[in-house]
Amino acid sequence: MFKGLGDLAGLGNLMKQAQEMGGKMEELTEELKGKRVVGSAGAGLVEVEANGLGEALAVRIDPTLFEKQDRELLEDLLPAAFNLAQQKAKELHAEQMQSLTGGLNIPGLSDALDGLGMGPAQ
Repeated sequence: MFKGLGDLAGLGNLMKQAQEMGGKMEELTEELKGKRVVGSAGAGLVEVEANGLGEALAVRIDPTLFEKQDRELLEDLLPAAFNLAQQKAKELHAEQMQSLTGGLNIPGLSDALDGLGMGPAQ
């Protein structure tokens, strides 16, 4: 009569684990907000500082770029520096996720968490 209740107990444990993971993800997100990465381009002529979520925090431009009035070079270096900072933030996020999941590579977990707004900023 109650043969299917074993599955319900497993579902309850799964839900509890999901709630714990959600709490850990919130902690991870807060931790990543406090971390810093730097992407640079043009041998350091342009640097972009971002947090671990990939949000840009600061841009530093070497004054010589302004002195040379090399707008085209600056327009090339800025996106490169932003992209590198974002890539470093994604790598930091992946490292933190591995520590959170005990080093297990869970296929699709990062994509699923991104869909829930728990992954890195895009």
